[in-house]
Amino acid sequence: MQVHKFGGASVKDAKAIINVGTIIQEKLNGSNLIVVSAMGKTTNLVEKLVRSYFDKEDYIPYFNQLKQQHLSVANELGIAQEYIDDLNELFVSVEWTLEEEPIDDYPYYYDQIVSVGELLSSKILTGYLLTIGVNAEFLDVRDILITDDSYMEAKVDWSRTEKNVEDKLKSKIDTTKFFVTQGFIGSTNENNTTTLGREGSDFTGAVFAYCCNAESLTIWKNVTGVMTGDPSVFDNVNLIERLSFTEAIEMTYYGAKVIHPKTIKPLQNKSIPLHVKSFIDPDTNGTVISQEQILTYPPIIVLDKDQALIHISANDFSFVAESHLTQIFSTIAKHRLKVNLMRNTAISFSVCVTKQMDKIEHVIKDLSEEFKVVLESDLELITIRHYTDQVIDEMKKNKIVLFEEKLAKMIQLVVKDVPLMTRK
Repeated sequence: MQVHKFGGASVKDAKAIINVGTIIQEKLNGSNLIVVSAMGKTTNLVEKLVRSYFDKEDYIPYFNQLKQQHLSVANELGIAQEYIDDLNELFVSVEWTLEEEPIDDYPYYYDQIVSVGELLSSKILTGYLLTIGVNAEFLDVRDILITDDSYMEAKVDWSRTEKNVEDKLKSKIDTTKFFVTQGFIGSTNENNTTTLGREGSDFTGAVFAYCCNAESLTIWKNVTGVMTGDPSVFDNVNLIERLSFTEAIEMTYYGAKVIHPKTIKPLQNKSIPLHVKSFIDPDTNGTVISQEQILTYPPIIVLDKDQALIHISANDFSFVAESHLTQIFSTIAKHRLKVNLMRNTAISFSVCVTKQMDKIEHVIKDLSEEFKVVLESDLELITIRHYTDQVIDEMKKNKIVLFEEKLAKMIQLVVKDVPLMTRK
């Protein structure tokens, strides 16, 4: 079996879904599992719906927009009434949730409602594939992928998920069949829907590839493959045709957006190659990520915006000792704040974190009882793998460097823009 993941941009509207259908029909052979994300910006829309519902504001316009968009695409594609009925059942299930007063925490409702995006898109894609004569079967991922109840960032129960794949999927595998399922979501033992974190559909593909002992996982993107920098930010970036798993893990850990950070490790554990290809130009080779050890790489730049520095020091100006660090890390872990870079001196400890203000505020509140805490926000983290002095100098232009860490193969810079009036 091969696993293929199609992201939101690839199924954003009827024309895009027709293109995905053509790729599946003409480019894929044998037994395939198709993992699909929510259409386009659907997750953003449903997040607004959930927040409005939870805050007891008017969520109806968001719900109506969600419903209209998906029914419009389904009708444009001419899918069978059976699948139109399935879409309406999903809308009704959301309405039932919205009619109840929220009594649980926000993350619980987020997962129950936001997950509808993937269910809708996968229903539409399955219906369309059947319309064009593809032997497709809808698969509800919640029947297979089991997680804990850490809503919004659920962790996979690997043993139960592997058993479900063995019992509920492998027996169905047919060399002519395409199974269509959802990325991003799973289910607890109590059958509550969970999500794996934003952009988690790549990871879902890796989970299935691992559990199925797949030949490969292919992630279909709107770019040619993995590039030396984000083409929407940097000029003159180039395709990297081959990457080792180790290099890909480093890139994604430090913020490369082309692949979800959790995706690589399950594939590496079973030596399953990952292909990153373009759904816009499916005949191009793209990037292959595998166990192969690549000796040389060009400079690779990863820009992670929306960063913040948290500076922590003891109120009495004593040393920041191991006991202090234990407390600091426990607090950061408690609020699930992602640390991207850290530095310890005799009297202070600084961390560069992704700017998630709700989590940062909780961390600062907890630490302020014992420490002096200063926040510096609206920063960027620039990571350069396989750097050259020329590339470093270029990245520092019009930037104030607040934090720099240089290793043999990598340099990281926490920077902010030089004010326009002082630029040369």
